[in-house]
Amino acid sequence: MITHHSDVVGSLLRPPELLKGQERLAAGFINRGQFERIEDQAVDDAIQLQESVGLEIVTDGEMRRQSFQSQMTAAVSGFGEHDLDAFLWGEWYDEKGAKKTRRPRRLGAVAKLKRLRYLSAGEFSYLKSKTNRIPKVTLPSPSLWGNFWSPKYSKAAYPTLDSFLADIVSILREEVAELVRLGATYVQIDAPHYGLLLDPKTRVFYERLGWSINQWLSLGIELDNAVIAGFPDVTFGFHV
Repeated sequence: MITHHSDVVGSLLRPPELLKGQERLAAGFINRGQFERIEDQAVDDAIQLQESVGLEIVTDGEMRRQSFQSQMTAAVSGFGEHDLDAFLWGEWYDEKGAKKTRRPRRLGAVAKLKRLRYLSAGEFSYLKSKTNRIPKVTLPSPSLWGNFWSPKYSKAAYPTLDSFLADIVSILREEVAELVRLGATYVQIDAPHYGLLLDPKTRVFYERLGWSINQWLSLGIELDNAVIAGFPDVTFGFHV
C-alpha cells in the first residue's frame, strides 16, 4: 500500500488587495500596522482555501514574504544591497513568453551575518493559531545562498564560500530549533537551485564560485543534512 498526501509547495499567488497594500505602504499612504492587517487577511484567506479543498497540511501562502527565500535577508543583516531581482535573476517564462532579468551587479554579502530576529517564527505562530490542520513552514536550503556570496564583495567578511555557508547553516539550525519549540512538526527545505545545476548555462555561474558540479551536489546535501539533523520529531520535506 502506498501512503501519500497532497499539500502546496508553499507560495500561493498574492491577492490584489495584498499587492495594492504593498504599493500603498511603500508610498506612505498606510502604516505598518494597517499593512499587517492586510497581510493577516491574505493569510486567513489562504488557509481557508486550502482547508476548503480538504488539504490536511496547510501553509500561510508565504504572503508575508517578498520571495520564498526572502525571510532570511529580512531577518539577518550583512547581505548588502539587494532587491527582488536578487532572487529572480535569470530566464523566466510567463504568459507573454521568455524574459530575462540580470543578476544585480553588486550582489554579495558584505559583512558577517547577524540574526536580528527569527526568520519564520512569527509566520508559523500565526498560522498555527488559525488552523487545526498540520501547519507547514518553509525554509531555504543553505547552498541556495551561494547566490549571495561574491568573490569580489564578500572576501573581507567571508574569504571562502564554505565559511559563508557555514554561518547560513548555523542560522537555519537555530531557526529549526525555535520552530520546534513553537510546535512545528513539518518543515520544508526549498532547494530549486539543484535543478539549475543541470542546465549548462546556469551551472557556469555556480562553478565560478569555486565549487565543481560534484561539490555543489555532495557538499550541498551535507549542508542540508546539517540543518535537519537532530530533530527526530520533525518531518522534513524537500522542494527541488
